Amino acid sequence: MSLLAVHDLAVSRGGLRTVEGISFALDPGQALILRGANGIGKTTLLRTIAGLQQPVAGGIVMEDDLVAYAAHADGLKAALTVAENLDFWARVFGGGSVAQALAAMDLTALAARPASALSAGQKRRLGLARLLVTGRPLWVLDEPTVSLDTASVARFAQVVRAHLGQGGAALIATHIDLAIPEAQVLDLTPFRARPGTAPARLPSGFNEAFA
Repeated sequence: MSLLAVHDLAVSRGGLRTVEGISFALDPGQALILRGANGIGKTTLLRTIAGLQQPVAGGIVMEDDLVAYAAHADGLKAALTVAENLDFWARVFGGGSVAQALAAMDLTALAARPASALSAGQKRRLGLARLLVTGRPLWVLDEPTVSLDTASVARFAQVVRAHLGQGGAALIATHIDLAIPEAQVLDLTPFRARPGTAPARLPSGFNEAFA
């Protein structure tokens, strides 16, 4: 049974359609890489699947509380230490081991350091380590390797492969090769909304800026 099924989906940004007619499914153990030019709608599609904004058309079928979403912001509390940040998210989600998440992203030596004192790459690794304490099987990731060096990219790819091996799934927008053999690629270029497509009709009272 699929963790995620998308049927004829259309999404919008700023009231205008970006991509449309998208259909795919993700089963346990599968990964899908989204590709396409900057601005085509990868982020908008991921936000829609993560439930942060509503689709214009089509459907998204999945059970509640399956998604862990990681976007450009790392979602860290600057005054808390590395370990305290992960403990906070573990308590919110009721998820996995903080110690294992620290080890997986090479953060054990930094566990007692305040998040405010981390480098950009360390903050990104901590933001990604949050995925491991959510306990959620479907990871929706928007350019997850930004600010990571080559070694950290390889480490994160290993984390994703382990997640897939445990029956999880991943939907990832990225321009780099993560060397994940299980991953399929979906190029959004053929799904770009046609010129002149009518503006999306958003639900009454829906403010996309705060989605």
